[in-house]
Amino acid sequence: MLSIENLEQQLKNSKLESLYLLYGQELFLLETVLKKIKTLFGNTIKGINFISIDETNINEIIQDIETPAFGYEKKLIIARNTGLFKKESKRKNLELSKIKEKLSNYIEQNQEIIKNSIILVFVEEEADNTQELYKIIDKIGIVCKFDFQKTIQIEKRIKSICNGYKVQIDDHTLKYFIENCGTNMQDLINEIRKLIEYAGENGKITKEDVEKLTTKKIESVIFDLTDNLGKKEATKALEVLKNLIYEKEPVQKILITLYNHFKKLYFTKLSVKYNKDITTSLGLKPNQTFLINKYKMQSKYFQEKELKEILVALRKLDYDYKNGKIDLQIGLESIICFYCS
Repeated sequence: MLSIENLEQQLKNSKLESLYLLYGQELFLLETVLKKIKTLFGNTIKGINFISIDETNINEIIQDIETPAFGYEKKLIIARNTGLFKKESKRKNLELSKIKEKLSNYIEQNQEIIKNSIILVFVEEEADNTQELYKIIDKIGIVCKFDFQKTIQIEKRIKSICNGYKVQIDDHTLKYFIENCGTNMQDLINEIRKLIEYAGENGKITKEDVEKLTTKKIESVIFDLTDNLGKKEATKALEVLKNLIYEKEPVQKILITLYNHFKKLYFTKLSVKYNKDITTSLGLKPNQTFLINKYKMQSKYFQEKELKEILVALRKLDYDYKNGKIDLQIGLESIICFYCS
């Protein structure tokens, strides 16, 4: 298996292989790599030197491989979400199993044909690495799993983009930027481009620029609201809430996000108390581990009993709202004022 970084470097060097399996959850990076493969391949004409395959026509894949790309040196075949690489359930799809076995044997026995005449790319959400088809592609082609990036990898990518435009960003500001804008690569790249344009060549991105120009994720704003709640600063907490509503965030979404946030603070409190792993307790992904210290610090504002009471109050508010007993915004404001009193 090849790492994302090594695959990107290969493509940067214009090195194109004949067989790929790209899969995983980090869809932005996956689609970026796929786009680069298409660019390196060159002009495509659908049905001639470009074939698109999915689960509805996967049974035609061998025929498509064998059909010449008339007038062109090679053919690009992109097979997306075919189901070929999923873990087989107890109720096997016999037709798919036959296609899988037939394709495995074909690829293994016709490596030269594939190498000389096609670029075959499988794009999947998941892939079982115990399957024969997976092993064959890993042996003679390129397999790359697109996991969510760890914080250090995200920081490296953002810094590389800034360096490419001759714009500086220090480590502290970079961490603050990610905390504010989340870990979705598409969102981060959109936001950093705004900051790069604002700073200009040879300029420097500051914390103030991040605050002024970027769109804060609701999860980050909820951290601010909870900070103020923990410090018993009702006015500031209410201001954060009103700003969220002013920015057209649905009040129901604010309630759900706030509830999930306090549930994580409660689990953090219990994890520290019973010496449990916080990452596991909160179900954090690799790109979210930077949040551990934030949750630990924030949980110190509240007693375990207080966190339970806030969760009960938020659940009761949801129930009363659904039964027409209270306006959701007024209910949230009441909870904030009560716990700051």
